[in-house]
Amino acid sequence: MSTALRYSEYYGMQETFDWLYDRSKKRATNGLRLYEIITSRENILLAYRNIKANTGSKTKGTDGLTIADYKVKDEGTFVKEIRDTLKNYKPNSIRRVEIPKDNGKTRPLGIPTMRDRIIQQMFKQVLESICEARFHKHSYGFRPNRSTHHAMSRNQYLINIGKMHHVVDIDIKGFFDNVNHTKLLKQMYDIGIKDKRVLRIVSKMLKAPIEGIGIPTEGTPQGGILSPLLSNIVLNELDWWVSDQWETFETKYRYSRVDSKYLGLKKYSNLKEMFIVRYADDFKIYTRNHITANKIFHAIKNYLKNNLKLDISTEKSQITNLRKKSSDFLGFKIKVVKKRNKHVANTFVMEKKKEKIKSRLRDLILNIQKNPLTSTVNKYNIYIIGIKNYYKYATHINRDFSKIAYQISKTLFNRLKSIGKCEIPIKPNETYKKFNKNNFKTHKVAGLYLHPIADIQTKNVMNFSQNICNYTSQGRELIYKKLKPNVSTEIQRLMNNIYEYNTVELADNKLSKYSSQKGKCLVTGKFLCANEVEIHHIKPTELGGKDEFANLIAIHKDVHKLIHATLKETIDRYMNKLQLNVKQLKKVNKYRKECNLINLD
Repeated sequence: MSTALRYSEYYGMQETFDWLYDRSKKRATNGLRLYEIITSRENILLAYRNIKANTGSKTKGTDGLTIADYKVKDEGTFVKEIRDTLKNYKPNSIRRVEIPKDNGKTRPLGIPTMRDRIIQQMFKQVLESICEARFHKHSYGFRPNRSTHHAMSRNQYLINIGKMHHVVDIDIKGFFDNVNHTKLLKQMYDIGIKDKRVLRIVSKMLKAPIEGIGIPTEGTPQGGILSPLLSNIVLNELDWWVSDQWETFETKYRYSRVDSKYLGLKKYSNLKEMFIVRYADDFKIYTRNHITANKIFHAIKNYLKNNLKLDISTEKSQITNLRKKSSDFLGFKIKVVKKRNKHVANTFVMEKKKEKIKSRLRDLILNIQKNPLTSTVNKYNIYIIGIKNYYKYATHINRDFSKIAYQISKTLFNRLKSIGKCEIPIKPNETYKKFNKNNFKTHKVAGLYLHPIADIQTKNVMNFSQNICNYTSQGRELIYKKLKPNVSTEIQRLMNNIYEYNTVELADNKLSKYSSQKGKCLVTGKFLCANEVEIHHIKPTELGGKDEFANLIAIHKDVHKLIHATLKETIDRYMNKLQLNVKQLKKVNKYRKECNLINLD
């Protein structure tokens, strides 16, 4: 997220986004000429940069083009082409692919063309700043800085502190396929997007023809860049309706504290106590007893039908007493148990997810047996790191993963006994040590140790701080200073291709160097995301430098280009872009000297 913020500042759009957010907070969006902001040169170039940095930029739409076909050589021409396209906008058809689901079925994914993705990104950047000011604080899906883990933390807070042990689960039948277009456009207007030119273009986006299907009359295609924001606009109305029944209910009485207000509502009103936690179209509503839960269930069902034109799946929607039964949410299983003199939430990996994990691990182990290469071992390790990062917030993750490890141990032994050695790792690299703290026995294949799945401990999940915000200076300070960059996540991303282009030793040294620098550029001191980091040989290999750990540094890719630059125009471009201070420039010159290049002024 910090990368996206840096891009917004670099292209001069952050101040505009902040202003839009502030206007939206004050309910003062009438008369805003959003179309001009969306089609501004800076916003168009920012959209291009964000799309280019996205991993999906190499995915082709129905026109067969990727971001590589949109390389901006002449910014003026590119900006004009985008503006001209929007004057009489006709979206290209959307490529449709089927993505397998856990239950054996598939869900459709719509992939717009690259031109339409850039345009949708332009709209998202501007509209998101307005919507974020009006979204409910306990919706967590597809929003800046929020995650599934924040949603899980809110669940645990309502159970442990709020003592809410009855939960209403509502499953909306085919939500993304059944969003009412007319209702959505009205909701966009109500939330503060009142420029009719913008609404007309969004209406056209919603009606973009789908390959093999035709022109849709309802729904937002999953896969579109704007779709997650639009889906949150649809369900934001539900969030506030539930919230206004209790949590944000307006009363004429003044209370010094929120808990005092709730005590007053309990004593003097017949209102039903309820709290919503939503992640995209998955949501739970917590309350204290079954009678209230039953009333909430029917009220929500009627609200969705009458106000949002959406039906619920009666088979998948239910009321659960968490002290008696468990409830699933976002891949986790939640159960309330008695601990000493109080009830607390215990969380586990969902049973279906455990089966899926075991199946995937067996496939990856078989792949290693057939092709005992660094690439196949690396794919296994990346998967292990990924599931550990996601599920480590479950209170009983150690028990769940130990059981999975035991159940696949025979597969590991039988498949890998002839191609790898099972041992306690001897001098494992920094990356292995970062992710594994115990001396578990594991297999070594093609020079790499397989990460043991059982080597994991639960981590406390933290509530989302509502002061964190992309659109206020104070909120951004919290993002930059208080939120620790996730080095583990970026290492996982680096591992995706680093072993394909390097020897095992060089790849390990590169990862270890990035890890040892805590992900920070050795020249600028700024945190490096995976798509920004490059590894520099202090003494170049052509001058006798080695691939050893001591001869490597992790730096920003633009700094790397400046270190090796020889043409004046290239040097000027990166000097202007990086704006290095005296101390940073001194470091660059030190590394240029090792490359036999002249100092920069």
